[in-house]
Amino acid sequence: MSHRIHWWADTHRNAQTNLRLGCTLCGIAGATNAGGFLAVGQYTSHMSGILSSVADNLILGQIQLATAGIALVMSFIGGSMTTAWMVNWAQRRQMRSAFARPLLVEAALLLIFGLFGAAISHFAGLFVPLTVVLLCFIMGLQNAVITKVSHAEIRTTHVTGLLTDLGIELGKLFYFNRLPVNQKVVANRIKLRIHGLLVGSFFGGALIGAYGFKTYGYVATIPLAFVLMVLTLGPMMDDVRNGKFASGPPAAL
Repeated sequence: MSHRIHWWADTHRNAQTNLRLGCTLCGIAGATNAGGFLAVGQYTSHMSGILSSVADNLILGQIQLATAGIALVMSFIGGSMTTAWMVNWAQRRQMRSAFARPLLVEAALLLIFGLFGAAISHFAGLFVPLTVVLLCFIMGLQNAVITKVSHAEIRTTHVTGLLTDLGIELGKLFYFNRLPVNQKVVANRIKLRIHGLLVGSFFGGALIGAYGFKTYGYVATIPLAFVLMVLTLGPMMDDVRNGKFASGPPAAL
């Protein structure tokens, strides 16, 4: 069943399913990040830049801006923590929807963002800061999902790391070997393909998100929410059929 998109968030996994889910989430992260910038003027997955801006603003005496940056970093961390709580809670109860649940929360938040975009525009002074915090939370939530799913082999919002890994493997690929065969520098072509697909998916998603927001506005996030909901259908419905959806005592460790 792993080849069907509505089972890609299942707890029964393999490397191919991880890559499919990773590429899909990379595309959604790219679209959300690029579209979110057009909406609120802030990239929300770039924690390195945000944390650096906090340091800059503290030194420059811009305490309000520094505080806002800290709030964004804490929101990203909060999203990651929420994923950890949800996944561990569900795994202890042997639910197949352990990884699907945070994605369903992400879908709901993106749906809110898309449906109430008009209010965000109308009351920009109030809602734009809250929207930036919300988008950072979403990024942390999603990145933690694929990190736990792939045992930290795949990231969806951390493109800097992906590009670094891609550069390392490209460096090996184009290395000119003159030493004996047993000392050759050889690229890991599997890693090269994985990182290339993830980076390409993020960039493709960013193009789609930027175009969608420019053309259709906030409602462009609704298809992203729909894709996330489709990803969760299989394991969520399986837990419903087996009476595990809501709660139950944790399985013995």
